[in-house]
Amino acid sequence: MKIYISHSTSFDYLNEFYLPIKNCKDFEDIQFFFPHDDKEKNTKDIIGSFDLVVAEVSFASTGQGIEIGWADMQNIPLLCLYRRGSKISSSLKLITKNVVEYSDEQDMLKKLKLFLIEQKTRRKGLKC
Repeated sequence: MKIYISHSTSFDYLNEFYLPIKNCKDFEDIQFFFPHDDKEKNTKDIIGSFDLVVAEVSFASTGQGIEIGWADMQNIPLLCLYRRGSKISSSLKLITKNVVEYSDEQDMLKKLKLFLIEQKTRRKGLKC
């Protein structure tokens, strides 16, 4: 599975979002694309090649909104994660039902893992 990571630049995304995902052994078989690790690639041109977009939406961001719009236009599934206590855009729920609150980094990883397991099960056509 190939996953595009989306986020605002209004927080320490390198330490609070990228590193926890990169260091999680549960995700070793997943190919993540971290846009600020490879600034040379044009997001608009590549976003359609991903199986899923995972967006950390705790902070408002016009650029991220554009990325989410590109994903939606190309029918790429979207998971929006946000930290408890954040005020998120109500527009997100018009694009996806997958809007998940988390309390800390470990909770975020746990909820991401559960979502990915669910997606994998759906893709195989299995029912639990």
